[in-house]
Amino acid sequence: MHRCPNRLTLRAWLTLAAVLAIGGGAAPEARAALQIEITSGVRDPIPIAIVPFAPASPADGGLDVAGVVQHDLEGSGRFRALPRERMPATPTRAEAISAADWKGVGSDYVAVGRLAVLENGTLAVDFDLVNTLTGVRLATQRFTGPASALRNAAHRVSDAIYQKILGVRGAFATRIAYVSIDGAPPAQHYQLIVADADGENAHLILDSRFPIMSPAWSPDGQWLAYVSFESKLSGVYVQRVRTGERSLVSARAGINGAPAWSPDGRKLALTLGGSNGNPDIYVLDLTTQGLTRITDDPAIDTEPEWAPDGRSLYFTSDRAGSPQIYQISASGGRPKRITFEGNYNARPRVSADGSTLAMVTLDGGGYRIAVQDLATGAVRVLSHGHLDESPSFAPNGATLLYSQRESSRGTLATISVDGLTGLRLKAQQAAVCDPAWGPFGT
Repeated sequence: MHRCPNRLTLRAWLTLAAVLAIGGGAAPEARAALQIEITSGVRDPIPIAIVPFAPASPADGGLDVAGVVQHDLEGSGRFRALPRERMPATPTRAEAISAADWKGVGSDYVAVGRLAVLENGTLAVDFDLVNTLTGVRLATQRFTGPASALRNAAHRVSDAIYQKILGVRGAFATRIAYVSIDGAPPAQHYQLIVADADGENAHLILDSRFPIMSPAWSPDGQWLAYVSFESKLSGVYVQRVRTGERSLVSARAGINGAPAWSPDGRKLALTLGGSNGNPDIYVLDLTTQGLTRITDDPAIDTEPEWAPDGRSLYFTSDRAGSPQIYQISASGGRPKRITFEGNYNARPRVSADGSTLAMVTLDGGGYRIAVQDLATGAVRVLSHGHLDESPSFAPNGATLLYSQRESSRGTLATISVDGLTGLRLKAQQAAVCDPAWGPFGT
């Protein structure tokens, strides 16, 4: 049975070391590539045609750039793509588009493009976007890079189309991190994996026969912080994604968990338990190794999250008798309670603009993903699963990535903050969980 650790129980840190996996062997590559399944979308998706781009063979490696763009846009749940067999023509430039013909087959927009090899050997991807209702060219843009980055260039085309039509910056060209668990106790195998936002292009970051938990991206997208039990005790590591260079930054007595990067990338907020096993929130300066205690309470304080301005932290605490979310100054002091609806609210995550709090809430007998407007306090439950957890905002704040339990196996899912669109990303064999959505520019 492939199971992800249940992170909903605040005291899980106190018992996890007793159930560490001790088997398994080396794995040469990421085994948990994800496949997308659309679970919900808007009632009237925008009709668009993504015409096959003119190739630059063999430099393009045969990648169907238009297919990647179509997959991105349809996967968002907000677009409906015209099947290629119904296309009246296959233009590759805006001036070759007959708006009336495309309007006649029901497409409000047409995207066309072409690939070319430049003199320095890099690939150029040019695309045009035309509104067939008005005949106006909405966008003409070029993306360049090595052939190895062609899929990323396709995602950037998707981002540009998404933003031009919907007015919201796209996040298709970003990356996600997640944990994969394969095998059955006592021979489970753990992998920390980074992939494109659509689950493709998966790269293995860490392979271990011991649990890996709580990956967190640095603000510049160059580093991951995470918890590993490879020493049979919890330790917090930071690792450069590109090179694999890593350092153990916290291996103190007791609990070392839930790392969260400060907005300036210089500090980590951590949950530390000490020898008495009671978790509190601390801030670790990565340059000086200076440690500042933020909370000091007999309750369990855990799962810190920085406010975007870096001046305060959100965290989960059961100091009121049940898990709720609080906010405290980054220098310590008296915390302010943020959540009041229901008797379980945990794992705070804040949108990049600081307006919305995501959390795990107990609703109707199930643990589900909810969002709270921090200005009004209004709460909306978004997901519908029995065991949904680990929410992570897309950098544009429009979508949440989270883990869910499906037929006793962990999968990943997304839900838009308006609750209208959703995806499921699942691996064929391993369980996947603990997702973290990277920043723009990754």
